[in-house]
Amino acid sequence: MESVIISGILAFILTFYAIPILIMVAKNKKLFDEPDDRKIHLNPIPSLGGVGIFVGFMTAFLLMTEISPVSQGLQYYIACFLLIFFVGMKDDIMIISPIKKFVGQLVVALILMFKANLLIVTMHGFFGVGAIHPTFSFFLTGLTIVVIMNAFNLIDGVDALAGSMGVITSSVFSIFFFINGDMFFALMGFTFAASLLAFLIYNYTPARIFMGDTGSMLIGLVNAILVVRFIETSETSTAFPVLGSPAMGFGILMLPLLDTLRVFGRRMMNGRSPFSPDRNHLHHILLSKGFSHSAVTFIISISSIIFILFTYLLLPIGTTLVIISQITLFFIGIYILTSVKFKANAFKVIKNQDMDENELSKKVRNIFSYTDETEKRKEKN
Repeated sequence: MESVIISGILAFILTFYAIPILIMVAKNKKLFDEPDDRKIHLNPIPSLGGVGIFVGFMTAFLLMTEISPVSQGLQYYIACFLLIFFVGMKDDIMIISPIKKFVGQLVVALILMFKANLLIVTMHGFFGVGAIHPTFSFFLTGLTIVVIMNAFNLIDGVDALAGSMGVITSSVFSIFFFINGDMFFALMGFTFAASLLAFLIYNYTPARIFMGDTGSMLIGLVNAILVVRFIETSETSTAFPVLGSPAMGFGILMLPLLDTLRVFGRRMMNGRSPFSPDRNHLHHILLSKGFSHSAVTFIISISSIIFILFTYLLLPIGTTLVIISQITLFFIGIYILTSVKFKANAFKVIKNQDMDENELSKKVRNIFSYTDETEKRKEKN
């Protein structure tokens, strides 16, 4: 328990102090996320936040991880984190094609499956299916890993949204692993959530830095590892067994997953590449209704928590019925949002409101002596 707490504190502090340095580096080197027709922000914003998340997470995780039979695949997880870090960094700085990004994600999935032995080997009763053929096991696991990485990558379209969702999902998984004594994966989830929390101080509206693909794909990778581990161990856990683990795992990640699958399906039905950009994501729909960035993040985050609780309460009815219920409710919600005409005038994005919303993050930064005046002095020097 002590290692989990220390790791979380260390990850938070390292990320918190790394972000202001990265903001200055990005400004000096002009490494910005430039606004364009498909982006929401109006001004250039530094996009190296994922580097700070990576530094805080990896340093704390490696320092506090104890070598044990459970963590024998540690080197493969680290290799995957490094690989996705460099793929994301190249995309943030130079912009790479979706195909090259997909190839990098696929290589990560192959390492996890063939070297770390991270596999979904049973459907746990979904449509009456138990153990599955090894070939289908590799296909299902690889698809799960790639889709989750893309889901968090694509939901990163509003200030603090991807980070907030990552904190929720990583924390839920880590709490489960902690209760059941699976300390290696509890450490991974909790340490990563702590790094994201520190980053969010600078990412809430108005954002001073973005996490970029480096951060969003790392969120997806960590959660992909955690959910596959959860599906394969939760039903047999002694302290807190969870029946219908595929439904519970799907419920924890439901909003990013279903939103991504919905948008991919819509693009392909229109004869377009599933990776082609548009403004049809859930956060785009809410923004079109007049909600501010902060309101969108709050609504989606609270909805995610509600769906997690809803899924857990429905588990006794069986995996198949729970997943059908989840999908049905999601698309009913999307239909209502897109069909009902209303404007959330009280939540429109205005400069003064956004500045008020950022007062808390400013106060937190001031506690650690990183005020805007301090940064300006450093830039002059």
